[in-house]
Amino acid sequence: MSISPSITLRALSFEWPDGTVALNNVSGTFAQGRTGLVGRNGAGKSTLLKLIAGQLTPTAGRIETLGDVGYLPQTLTLSSSTTVAQLLGIDTILGALRAIEAGDVDQRHFDAVGDDWDIEARADEALGRIGFGAADLDRRVSDVSGGEAMLIAITGLRIRRTAITLLDEPTNNLDRATRAQLAGFIDEWPGTLIVVSHDVELLERMDHTTELHAGTLTTFGGPYSEWQVHQEQQQAAAEQAARAAQQTLKVEKRQRQEAETKLAARARTAKKTQRDGGIPKILAGKRASAAQESAGSMRSTLDDKVQAAQAALDAADARVRDEEHIHLTLPDPGVPRGRRIAEFRDGDTTVIIQGPERVALVGPNGSGKSTLIAQLLSGSEADGGRPSGTLATELTGFLPQRLDGLRETESAVENVREVAPSTPTGTIRNQLARLLLRGDSVDRPVRTLSGGERFRVSLAKLLLADPPAQLLILDEPTNNLDIASVEQLAEALDAYRGALLVVSHDFAFLERLGIDVVLELDSEGRLRQLAALADVAH
Repeated sequence: MSISPSITLRALSFEWPDGTVALNNVSGTFAQGRTGLVGRNGAGKSTLLKLIAGQLTPTAGRIETLGDVGYLPQTLTLSSSTTVAQLLGIDTILGALRAIEAGDVDQRHFDAVGDDWDIEARADEALGRIGFGAADLDRRVSDVSGGEAMLIAITGLRIRRTAITLLDEPTNNLDRATRAQLAGFIDEWPGTLIVVSHDVELLERMDHTTELHAGTLTTFGGPYSEWQVHQEQQQAAAEQAARAAQQTLKVEKRQRQEAETKLAARARTAKKTQRDGGIPKILAGKRASAAQESAGSMRSTLDDKVQAAQAALDAADARVRDEEHIHLTLPDPGVPRGRRIAEFRDGDTTVIIQGPERVALVGPNGSGKSTLIAQLLSGSEADGGRPSGTLATELTGFLPQRLDGLRETESAVENVREVAPSTPTGTIRNQLARLLLRGDSVDRPVRTLSGGERFRVSLAKLLLADPPAQLLILDEPTNNLDIASVEQLAEALDAYRGALLVVSHDFAFLERLGIDVVLELDSEGRLRQLAALADVAH
């Protein structure tokens, strides 16, 4: 017996108010169970989730769902007054329950409670799994870390027991321990779950992998690694088909040229025979007419074959994806191995970054990593008893999590010129092209660019600055990037010859960078140096 899909998209389209097309005529289904939704930055994954969740209204087409939908956005918008109960999404029910317990028998309270009379007990049990409880329901979320807030919001979706749940980049800002907790939730998630993520470990826990590519939704029955192998096989077959089609087109064109040469030779022979008077004029005319008809038929047949071969090649080329890579040529910032770049101190512990070392700063949520980076960059005094840092170079570049250092109304070229005023415009355009920013994307205001494009502009400002930075500091740089963009970021940083300080929970990315020094801030905010990433407490 076939199982009905949980979500069906029928010719779904969506345009932003300025006319930008985000999705165009997308059709497809999401199966019951757990699905990882993958695709390049700008493909429309987050927009699609918002449409399914009812946060946006389709321009055309429709969405059919089997049951109610719960949704976790990529970025939680929280005010300082937001409570844990509000973040869980159960504050209205709790308020109604407390009103009824206080003797208020207004029907609207009973309507609000519905069948959730045990909501507080369920909340207490679910919160207990992440280190909280019912006593925290009235607590302000400003008192918890960003990772804890994310985990609370995900817990709220579990408590509400919607038939369909959508999670957009749920591991952003989660440390190793909370990622492990989320993984446990995923393994036992009830109903249908759709997850957009660049976290390969999380995608490995999915039953299905669905890709949104070039406006087409395709589903593979298996986790990300199996889908990736399938994709590689498909691409190898597509490339082979494209080569074969190219060869066929060459053959057909050559045969067409050879046929034209033969026809021209026949025509010359017929004219010579007619001119020499070898045959009567009437017979020569009939032969010429027949020859023309034969030549026309041959040309038509051969032209059809060339056109068919060209169409086959176009179709084969369309199946071959252009997997672009970043290959930058960057100036050497001149950081000799003995050069002191920065220094960290915590009591008797002192760690010096020198030369072009690549340093990872890791630790659980709330340990003070962002605070330490802010203190290092500002040069201010650290709070009593906390680790501190000092820069030994003024040539420092910083890539914050929020990418809020761009001039929104200016183009990518103008943003880069701000930090490299003496660099010729042609050189800037060439380097932006190597960062996969081409065409009108480099001249449009950056506020109109996709998240991935905005990230590349921010990266360009960092890497193309003149004079070049001797130290780059990156704070959770892989948040909100698709898997291909994470690899491209690593490729871009391969070309950098200065010192790197990277704050990240993404250990696969840190391994890719070739980290030399690992610094860990533990849950108590104490700094220590580790021998390798493998020594970090999980």
